Amino acid sequence: MDADSIDPYIKEFDKWNEKAKELNAVPFNEYFHEREIWWCALGVNIGSEQDGKNESFERPVIIIKKIRHDLVFIVPVTTKIGDYPDRISAIIAGQESQILISQARTISSRRLLRGIGRVKVSIYQSVIIGLIKMILPKKSETPH
Repeated sequence: MDADSIDPYIKEFDKWNEKAKELNAVPFNEYFHEREIWWCALGVNIGSEQDGKNESFERPVIIIKKIRHDLVFIVPVTTKIGDYPDRISAIIAGQESQILISQARTISSRRLLRGIGRVKVSIYQSVIIGLIKMILPKKSETPH
């Protein structure tokens, strides 16, 4: 294996496992609502799945839907700007950001660390429309 094929980013699965154990041990007693932005312990994930960063393996997420008091549907946010069709550009917490609609998922509310704000209704609506467009089949893929 040559030096160029080695991934310079080493994922810290063992450290994340310890943090996940801590998060799982503490009940979540906060309140969260749609459109809110929270720092969330997304952890260390596989391949191109969005990872958290720092010691808490965290990144901002937007609450899309409260499923239950302990389950929430979210989309992660990044400040690394790229030209991808699965991203929506927006100013989030005062920073140029992109909302990663292809990385939407359901998480335990125990992963939510702290609220940091709320997105505008227009941004939230753009995310919902983007999610719908992403999951709808293309006309060429519809069954006949």
